[in-house]
Amino acid sequence: MPQPSSGRPSRPTPLLALTADTLVAADFRPRTRHRPPGPYRRLLATPGARAFTIGNLMARMPMGMFSVSAVVMIAGTRGSYALAGAVTATGMAATALVAPWTARFVDRHGQAGVALPATLVAALGSIALLLCVRFDAPAWTLFAAYAATATTPNTGGMARARWAHLLKGRKGAADALHTANSFEQAADELCFMLGPVLAAFLCTAWFPEAGTLVGVVLLVTGMLLFTAQRGSEPPARPHPTAKAPFRVPGIPPLLAVCLAMGAVFGAVEVVTIAFAEAQGHRAAAGVVLALQAAGSCAAGLLYGAVKPSGPAERRLPWCVAAMTALMTLPLLAASLTGSLPLLALTLLVAGMATAPTMVTTMTLVQHRSPEGRLNEGMTLAVTGLLGGIACGSAAGGWTVEHASPTAAYGIPVTAAAAALLLALAPARRPARRARA
Repeated sequence: MPQPSSGRPSRPTPLLALTADTLVAADFRPRTRHRPPGPYRRLLATPGARAFTIGNLMARMPMGMFSVSAVVMIAGTRGSYALAGAVTATGMAATALVAPWTARFVDRHGQAGVALPATLVAALGSIALLLCVRFDAPAWTLFAAYAATATTPNTGGMARARWAHLLKGRKGAADALHTANSFEQAADELCFMLGPVLAAFLCTAWFPEAGTLVGVVLLVTGMLLFTAQRGSEPPARPHPTAKAPFRVPGIPPLLAVCLAMGAVFGAVEVVTIAFAEAQGHRAAAGVVLALQAAGSCAAGLLYGAVKPSGPAERRLPWCVAAMTALMTLPLLAASLTGSLPLLALTLLVAGMATAPTMVTTMTLVQHRSPEGRLNEGMTLAVTGLLGGIACGSAAGGWTVEHASPTAAYGIPVTAAAAALLLALAPARRPARRARA
């Protein structure tokens, strides 16, 4: 006789079945154990965080696409890699000059009011470059068009400023900000890892201008989504009372460290391409460099998931020392074996020190930047990196031409050692530090 229903759903009971000489038990009862959310899940659960992160990642992806797309597009139609390299170098120099001013206007007038118009100007510069290449315009127009892309805002810096604004004053804000900085650094590495591959695929599988067109669409669409999230935007400060970040004690030494670290990145890129070409595998250079970025991305996510010990001032020399030590591995692999697969493995390992070093550096920049001028301080750090990349590329290329690709791997080791010396040098701290 069936039992009367109590009005509540019955809980499933274990199911028993006999198969040959084996008794099988299947338990369909729900599991009630819940794992506590991890640091990244907690971070992205912050109100407004996911919305601006999606747009920011879209706008940031073209960072790794535009230069590769320009080189392929110009070299493919004009037949000159020298012209393509000169045009991209001019754009990088223009960015180093214009980016701090763009960031200053962002701090004073708000992200939505400045970043979106600046992005549209940069997009028009990319379209102008495409048209000049397509219709065989004079060479000087290529330089002028690509220089206009220097108004592209520092999307990573704006995202870090939003995290600092959202997490300010909350319980455990320091640990959450460390996780946020690690997440943003991993996002940078991911964009620089996937961007060149995507650009090269589009330019070769479709048509030479495809990489630039897709990059423009991603940049504008992502910036529209990012700036539409007004709830997480830091307040504008039209009349900041604090002095410029460059004049704040403690910031110039960090910029010098960024300059030296940029030289590491620029030299590794050029030397790796030259080494792969010398081995007869030039097409594999992109994969080898992507492995380095993958190692940095993984290390950045792991670094953000753990609670750092000690202040960032003490962690920075250790991070740079680890980067210096690991940068000797590619030099040893190239000089002792000449094996490209082994070189790729050592670059993967060496890249694991990049993200922790960059996260710690950016954390110090955040701490030392004056109130209301955070985006300007972050952009100055990026400008230092760009300047270092240009110097490292030039030094690496010169050494490749006058010595060998193997010997040129000594350039990133030397630059990393210089960054270590700068990080160990005592720096006068600001008397009154403004927390981000």
